Amino acid sequence: MLIESKWQIAVSEATTIPRSYRIALAKELHQRLGWEMGGNDIPPITSSGIIGVCSTSKEYVTFHPEECYTLYLCGLNEAAAKAIASLELPPTLAFLGGQFHIRDRQDTTTTYEQLYTATVAEEPEPTRHFNLRFLSPTAFSQGKTHLPLPVPTLMFRSWLERWNHFASIYLGGDELIAYLQDAVVIQRHNIQTSRFQLSKGYINGFAGSVTLRTFHRVDPLLANVVHLLIEYGRFAGTGIKTRLGMGKTELMLPEASMEEKTVA
Repeated sequence: MLIESKWQIAVSEATTIPRSYRIALAKELHQRLGWEMGGNDIPPITSSGIIGVCSTSKEYVTFHPEECYTLYLCGLNEAAAKAIASLELPPTLAFLGGQFHIRDRQDTTTTYEQLYTATVAEEPEPTRHFNLRFLSPTAFSQGKTHLPLPVPTLMFRSWLERWNHFASIYLGGDELIAYLQDAVVIQRHNIQTSRFQLSKGYINGFAGSVTLRTFHRVDPLLANVVHLLIEYGRFAGTGIKTRLGMGKTELMLPEASMEEKTVA
């Protein structure tokens, strides 16, 4: 089972909290789930932080009462998905001195088998253009540093690693990544550097929109595997520290605008 839970939240007055709030929020949510945070090399739970228009300074972020905000929480295996499905947040979520009012909730659920069947096994006509939006700072581990750029092979490696770890259907390893390297390109992007604040220091990531294109010469089966992994990205997130709020990824409809939301 896979789940993406999405809450609409608001503040009743301008609310300023430390910019490193995503870590505290992730801990708060994991506690409410009864789930240990940090006990898995590949986390089965991903979170987004609070997505929406806000003001930032070096150390603080301010949320505004006239804006609507969104919080995502995703589960990548049966136990995590069931815990998230059963999670009942209080009407007001309080942390770090802020009061966040919980509004509507929407759940999207599927299974690994359903995703694979719909995008690959039934051999649909391949989709070859994908508009992705990276809603929270996204980066990739590169030795002792971090790379804040949307490199397609790094995105696919991130999704493939999680898919092979949690799904019963093995898709492939390095050989698949090698095929994808020659199959997918960035058609356009509109990204900016976005800082993920830690308790000490920070990680530079990127946020914004990226359009990926699969070449028409690419075998339809491989093109459909591309589609499968991109669909999976909405649940798995992308890159590093997805359990803490980095790498929240959204697949937009083809006609969706490339306009950006401001990311804290």
